[in-house]
Amino acid sequence: MIAIRVFVFGLGVGIALWTVLSAIRTTVLPRSAQVSISRWVFSFTRRVFELVIGRTDDFAKRDRVMALFAPISLVALPLVWLLLIGFAYTLMFWAIDTASFAEAMALSGSSLTTLGFVAKETAGERLLAFTEAGWGLILVALMITFLPSIYSVFSRREAQVAMLEVRAGDPPSAVEMLLRHHRIGWLDDMDDTWLDWERWFAELEESHTTFPVLAFFRSPQPQRSWVTASGTVLDAAALYLSCLDGVRMGPAGVCLRSGFLALRRLADFFGIDFDADPAPDDPISISRAEFDAAWDQMATAGLPLKADRDQAWRDFAGWRVNYDTVLLALAEVAMAPYAPWSSDRSSPSHQQPRVRRFGRRLRNSEHDLDRA
Repeated sequence: MIAIRVFVFGLGVGIALWTVLSAIRTTVLPRSAQVSISRWVFSFTRRVFELVIGRTDDFAKRDRVMALFAPISLVALPLVWLLLIGFAYTLMFWAIDTASFAEAMALSGSSLTTLGFVAKETAGERLLAFTEAGWGLILVALMITFLPSIYSVFSRREAQVAMLEVRAGDPPSAVEMLLRHHRIGWLDDMDDTWLDWERWFAELEESHTTFPVLAFFRSPQPQRSWVTASGTVLDAAALYLSCLDGVRMGPAGVCLRSGFLALRRLADFFGIDFDADPAPDDPISISRAEFDAAWDQMATAGLPLKADRDQAWRDFAGWRVNYDTVLLALAEVAMAPYAPWSSDRSSPSHQQPRVRRFGRRLRNSEHDLDRA
């Protein structure tokens, strides 16, 4: 019997330490990490929400329901932490000779909530009660400080996404973005735009791998999404470099590289399969006919296009291949609203990369992320 109680006490200590470390890695650790408890909570909640929305094609309904997914999951997470701590200390209270499991559970609940409605009779029980109450307060404090960080990053992300509607239309379009800049005389002065989005992509990578729940926070306006904004800017930069004559390579080039690196890091975190070293002539989801239609729109509007349309198509495809797969997969994961050249081809009817369950471990190999 003593051996059983020692084992149960050790099991309780292990569960408590596992829960506390998970909470610290989720809320404090400044790097991407796969946290099993958080992953299970979000995966379970996601499945519940998917059952609620079913197979409906009504995007408005899906958006209303999925808007609650991330907030409810965040509220559920500290509750799961507290339940696990309570269960762990129940095991420890029982192991140090509390009469019954029910009494141990009551003692643990009294300690965790700091209500003190159950008397602690021994020094061991008092010591466990003090530590359990302390951990409960720490977990609550961690969550209180975690939420403002989440919403601060979310606000900065959405401010840039909202500004894109003015420059790229609703829904956002890469071609429309270039046409509008041409109409207002800013086409030759887009360097600051590309550099702003380079910084946005860098923060997107850092924040959305450190706090992956941000990927599921939907924009205040249903027609906006960080995924479609990413695709629009990357496609606009790719068209800018491949099609327009006399433009500077530097700012648009670093924006493109920053963007596809950010999307690849996110794809890695969520376990999305992609080719880390694609060939420039690998197939992409954009057809030559779609590219030609975009070219004709720009030509009609008077944009300064290069002489060789075929070479422009090859250059555009060489840029797009770096982010084509991950962009479409992230649009599907985030259930992004309609936008041309991104979420409009992310439905199951199109060939999609295999998205592994969140429970899969990240790949350990480093990828060569140079432009194909």
